[in-house]
Amino acid sequence: MHLPYIAGMTWGWTGVRGTWTGDAAKHSMTLMAQRLHVNWTAITFAAHQDTAWSTTIHYEDEPTVTDDEIRTAISQAHNLGLQVCLKPVVNVSDGTWRAHINFFDHDVPCEPTWGQWFDSYTRFIVHYARIAEDMNVAMFCIGCEMVNTDRRANQWRDVIHAVRQVYSGLITYNCDKYQEDNVTWWDAVDVISSSGYYPHGTWDTELDRIENVVRRENKPFFFMEAGCPSREGSQHLPNDWNLVGEPSGAAQAQWYDDAFHACDTRPWVRGFMLWDWPAHLYHPDEAATNDDYCLYEKPAERTVRKYYDAHRQ
Repeated sequence: MHLPYIAGMTWGWTGVRGTWTGDAAKHSMTLMAQRLHVNWTAITFAAHQDTAWSTTIHYEDEPTVTDDEIRTAISQAHNLGLQVCLKPVVNVSDGTWRAHINFFDHDVPCEPTWGQWFDSYTRFIVHYARIAEDMNVAMFCIGCEMVNTDRRANQWRDVIHAVRQVYSGLITYNCDKYQEDNVTWWDAVDVISSSGYYPHGTWDTELDRIENVVRRENKPFFFMEAGCPSREGSQHLPNDWNLVGEPSGAAQAQWYDDAFHACDTRPWVRGFMLWDWPAHLYHPDEAATNDDYCLYEKPAERTVRKYYDAHRQ
């Protein structure tokens, strides 16, 4: 399968109810399209479970965006000429990273089980797969960085089967960094994707490793997430959003230059869905002091625009 180049950006994280409609959100997405010259966006939001061992995902409750907000965001993206990947994500309310969601491999009476969790997860993900189908969304992401769940291959295959009953577009799974060669069920999805938060100077080594997976599976690949905060030192640890450092647009731009240069030698890397562009942007005057991932009015914004202009089809 040939995958046209994805010159993309993630929009709307974390999907807080009440923030995806109105002038600010519309202005944000419009600026993203105009300034970065993207041809795709990942409309991305989170639903919550209480703890890493809870078995109920509260996707209908606050703070998760409503279905109407999701439909509005998809419609705006389509009106801007963008292809959409809808990406529902599970977060843990107590702040534990979703990669640590975990249960005993063998069921124990009175303890929460993988079966209970996957039942809830399937209801959650199929709900949004139906919206993706109704809204003619080109790609659907069935999960993000669920490291401890990755070993549950049969249950993930069941999730994908359930999604395919209601959704006819491309299906991907966003594995975490360094996990590309640990997922054993890539054959069940249409597109392999991962989070490309690799430190400056290490991209060639990691791409060598990922290339073995892509060739073995004979599937298209892109980075469903990739980015770096605009903060001193973040180019060496781009996945750490709590890293202490002074704001630095130069550090962010250095990371992007390195990542793009390395990936340019690998034609099997079919693009990026960069991280990230919020629904409500900071004021342009605040760009120099903003140390988050967003590129708005920072040096790396020009880097991305130039790169996407050269690669988009």
